Amino acid sequence: MMTKTQPIRVPLDVPAKGRSTYLENFQSMTFDTGRLMLFAGDQKVEHLNNDFSGPGIHTDDGDPEHLFRIASKARIGVFATQLGLIAAYGEDYPNIMYLVKLNGKTNLIPTEQRDPVSTAWYTVDDVMTFAKHSGLSIHGVGYTLYPGSEYEHEMLREAALVIRQAHVQGLVSVLWVYPRGKSVKDERDPHLIAGACGLAASLGSDFVKVNAPQAGEDSSATLLKEAVLAAGRTRVICAGGSARDAAVFLREIHEQIHKGGASGTATGRNIHERALPEAIRMCNAISAVTFDNADVKTAVAIYHGRRV
Repeated sequence: MMTKTQPIRVPLDVPAKGRSTYLENFQSMTFDTGRLMLFAGDQKVEHLNNDFSGPGIHTDDGDPEHLFRIASKARIGVFATQLGLIAAYGEDYPNIMYLVKLNGKTNLIPTEQRDPVSTAWYTVDDVMTFAKHSGLSIHGVGYTLYPGSEYEHEMLREAALVIRQAHVQGLVSVLWVYPRGKSVKDERDPHLIAGACGLAASLGSDFVKVNAPQAGEDSSATLLKEAVLAAGRTRVICAGGSARDAAVFLREIHEQIHKGGASGTATGRNIHERALPEAIRMCNAISAVTFDNADVKTAVAIYHGRRV
């Protein structure tokens, strides 16, 4: 049974002719709950092949099409990946709801060498042109921003333009906001994460994806409350992080949403590093928590393929 959360508001920078498209996109990708289960498939750029081959990673994950097989068969909100991959595989997977990641960088240059900078590869207009001629269901765009980098001014301006252009087209915007750079001492500081969420709100993003805050013995859900408050009407989703025990991960998501006030989750490695059947069950378990208010016991049962 899906649940209604906070009402869906159409930002004022969405023109009248785009309001119905925006609402349709938002309602579809959140299953009309206002919460988002984002399946993140952008790591082939961010982490190169580290997350797709190696100890503990199923061989299914070595093939990029694994991401599309999961997204097409599982219950997800939206699949976020680069336009190049969508162009290569989208014809065979027209049922997927897509979110196009507009920028990205590799992890080869460490912060100690240079502060991170990630600029757009293509524009929102490029995405709309592709959507029109491909016929695929593209519901939104995403952009990564690194506040604290000496290059933040370039990314801030681009992020603001991306959100503005997305709303003009009736697309939903998601900002990945990761405080990072030589001046940032603790990327997981709860106060800093809250500031990152407030930054995303100031830029007008619909969702902000952040790393779960960490400090002392407090749970990420408890620490997340400041960030959710700072984000206001921008909805907060937490990055899933590295792969770990399924039950532990599902409990974390449940607490972030139902105790911390997050509006969903963005999960990549905890899904795609598994074999296809297991990855599909993990998606369905996460979606049950996100959209249906399922408890942890129910979600774990779904993951294991047991009747609930």
